[in-house]
Amino acid sequence: MEERDFFDERQEKKNATLNCPHCQQSGEYEINWVVRTKKRQLPGRADERDRARFAKARSYMLRKDDMLACKNMRCRKRFEISGVQSVVFTE
Repeated sequence: MEERDFFDERQEKKNATLNCPHCQQSGEYEINWVVRTKKRQLPGRADERDRARFAKARSYMLRKDDMLACKNMRCRKRFEISGVQSVVFTE
């Protein structure tokens, strides 16, 4: 079985306050996330190895965006959002 068989997946947007490294202006940015929540039950076709992997699996969020454009009309440069975690466990 594959990992996607263990999780339900949906898209979500969360706000974060970030600073542009070029113009130093702070702004509220929407960051796209993929939210993977663990299913309540393991599908019926699982073997012992899949049951062990399912028991260790945890719900998590995965950041989709790596780059954002500055909201300052004079700047508008793209910058990397390395200050925000890329994976967040939700349980």
